[in-house]
Order: sequence, then structure tokens, then C-alpha cells
Amino acid sequence: MAGRLRFPHHRKLLLVVVVAVLAAHLGLGQWLVRSVIGSGDRDGPPPAIEVAFLHELAPALPPIARPAPAPLPTRPVTAPALDVPGPAPVASAPEAPPPEEVASAEEAALPPEPPASVVYDGVADDIADDDAAVAFDWPPATRLLYDLTGQYRGPLYGSGQVEWLRDGSHYQVRVTIDVNPAFTRRLVSDGVITPQGLAPRRYDEETQILLAAPRTHTLAFEPRQVLLSNGMTELTPEGVQDSASQFVQMTWLFLTDPERLAVGRTLELPLALPRRVGVWTYDVTEAVPLTLSFGTVETFHLVPRAGSARAGEFSAELWLAPSLQYLPVRILVRQSAEVWLDLRLKDKPLQAAPAPAAAVSGTLPELKSNRRDTGEQRR
Repeated sequence: MAGRLRFPHHRKLLLVVVVAVLAAHLGLGQWLVRSVIGSGDRDGPPPAIEVAFLHELAPALPPIARPAPAPLPTRPVTAPALDVPGPAPVASAPEAPPPEEVASAEEAALPPEPPASVVYDGVADDIADDDAAVAFDWPPATRLLYDLTGQYRGPLYGSGQVEWLRDGSHYQVRVTIDVNPAFTRRLVSDGVITPQGLAPRRYDEETQILLAAPRTHTLAFEPRQVLLSNGMTELTPEGVQDSASQFVQMTWLFLTDPERLAVGRTLELPLALPRRVGVWTYDVTEAVPLTLSFGTVETFHLVPRAGSARAGEFSAELWLAPSLQYLPVRILVRQSAEVWLDLRLKDKPLQAAPAPAAAVSGTLPELKSNRRDTGEQRR
């Protein structure tokens, strides 16, 4: 019939394949929305802190918490002899040595005076500058790039990125996960650095899904409560973190107290998720070498304890490398045995120049609420 379109058999087959692939990708995106992302139409996250990454971070010996040196023995003080006549000595008693000989013998038994610069356990240290030598400063801005593999109704491939950015006491942690070509997910934690670690003020999730509108979650951290993405509020536990800041908070905890990271130890971390706040318990299960593209590094494997994640939530296993400032060199995001994403560090981390020394301020920047006036009741 004139004007009627005809498709050869192979073209019909190709069309079916294309439609099937698009449907599968769309199904993956919708699954992510239902199980992880949720929905919302808040405004976008704050702009990134501008940073220039200048050099690679090479593996090095981790910092060691040195015990304070034992107190040095005190030298005896010998009083000068007084020229006062005394009683006559008893003939049968042995004659005592002169006081100056006793003092000389005692001094000979004492260790020598230490110099201004001493060595304890093989580490040279200037006594006068000991406090400055052990003072902690946050690592400079850092970028980690990952190769991604995964599983959801078939194999997944892509890339990941974690950035730690800081400007004085203002910080950001930005996480990006790209699964080709189905979706891109971005996490942004924005807040301040305090003597107790990171204090998030705002958290954003944004997911762009093939053939679908972007979906977002936003959390607002107030002094005593956190406003969740569903409009409800919960009390803010001490040290609460979000899904992005938790990685850097762990780095800070282990940099300041390396003894926390030992096989058999546990770490409890309160986390604010889009719909709830809860305490997650991580077990340090093993010390294991991990082979990466640039070499093998020793790591500690942290596994979230059963019950930390609820049904439908993702959990993250971490492999932290003490030789790379306790940064996560592998992150395994898992929902079930059939659904997971595995991110392995692709190259050595990139870092900016060290930030100038500055006092950490507890002053919190003004936070834009980002909550729509929908009449939702707060709890």
C-alpha cells in the first residue's frame, strides 16, 4: 500500500532492543527514587568552595600518638658542710667518707643531662616546641576519584568522586556517583569545623535519572533539632553527621585518636538520613592489604552492624588507609546481596596547598531554610 512504512526485520529487532534498554534504565532510575532518593523540589545546594588541587598525596607512615616521656630523675642537693666542732669519734666506728666524695659518687650514678633536643622512641623532638609538634590541623582540601562497579538486574559501571573542601572553619563534603548511563547522584554536606569535629548545617541529595525530572532531599541542621526532608523534626544528637560528612568525620576521629582503629573495636556514629535520625554502629572487622592501581596499601575494614540500616536503606562498608590520612580507599554501598555499588580508589588522592593556620570558630553561618510553607506539621 502506498505511503505505508515498512521496516526490515533487523530494524524491527533493533528498535525492540533500544526500547528495552531505555525501559530498563528508566526502571533503574524509578527504583532508586522509590528506595533511596524520594522526591522534592527544594532549591539547589550551595555552590562549591573554590579550590585548586596541586599535588598527589603519596602513601606515608601514619601519624603516631607518642606517649609523654617519663619524668627525668631529680638530682640530689647536697648541703654545704658546716665547720662546727662535734663530739669525738668512737674508736670502734669506721671512718665515714668525706661529703664531697659521697656527692661525686651519687652524681656518677645519675644519667647525663639531656640536651635541648632529645629522641624518644626514635623520634627527634624539641622539648620547648612539644605542644606545637602534636597540635592537630585538618587535612587540606582533598579529592578522591573512584572506579565504580555494581549490580542491579545486571552489571553496572561508572565512576565516583569524594571532595573535602574547606575555607577557614567553613567546610563542604561533596560526593558524586555516576552510573553510566542511567543516573547521577550528588550528595553535599555544608557546615562548620568545630573542636568536636564537623557540624553539618545543611545536607542535599540530588539525583538526575534518565528520562525523569531530578529528585532531591534537603536536611536543615538547627542547634537542637534537624529538619528532615519530609518536614518532620527530630532532636539533634551530639556529633550527628549526614550521609556525606560521615566519611570525613571518621577520618578526623582516627587522625586524632589512632587507637580507635583496631580490629575488634567499634565506632558509634549518629546519622541524619532524609526520613530519620539514628545511631549507626561500625565494627572494625579486619586489617587487610588492598591492591589499587598505584600499589598496595594496608587498610582497616569497617562494617555497619546489622540493625543500623532499616529496610530499603543503603549501608556503606569502608576500607580506611592509615597511610593515606585514614581516607576511604574503598566504599561498598549495599542494599542487599543483589543490589550494590563498589567504589575503589582510582589514583592517588589530590590535595591543595595546606590552609593557613586559623582558629576554629564555633560560630555557625546563617542557613537558608529551604522548607516550603506547605502546612506540614513538625514533630
